[in-house]
Amino acid sequence: MEQLPPGVTIMTFSILAIIGLIVITDLFDTVGQLILKANINRIDAQVRTLKEAIQFLFRLARIPQLWASLILSLSSLLVWLFVLSKADLNVAYSIDSMRYIFIALASSVFLKEKIGVMRTSGILAIVFGIILVTLS
Repeated sequence: MEQLPPGVTIMTFSILAIIGLIVITDLFDTVGQLILKANINRIDAQVRTLKEAIQFLFRLARIPQLWASLILSLSSLLVWLFVLSKADLNVAYSIDSMRYIFIALASSVFLKEKIGVMRTSGILAIVFGIILVTLS
């Protein structure tokens, strides 16, 4: 059996594994949401009636990238279910707040959306909260 470095416990590896898996779910969701948003921006999303809503859904269903987004969402769900089997919900869900950071940054870079001072402050508050939850 391999000996752990001084000060490192099995619990440390467990929380790191949980954080890693949550990062994977958040990255899957971020990429999936970027794909959805980019594709919805390219088609007419004006929906006023049930008929238009159904037509809109059929237009979406014909976009191959939409299916990739759905596969990413399903993959994220499967990893998330595994995370829930290994971690307390309150810890996992708190760490899962990283998705808000990823979405904000990715939206800024890929969709050219603006992040103002208030959103930046909110992102920093989320980072601080995740650190507090992880260390407690």
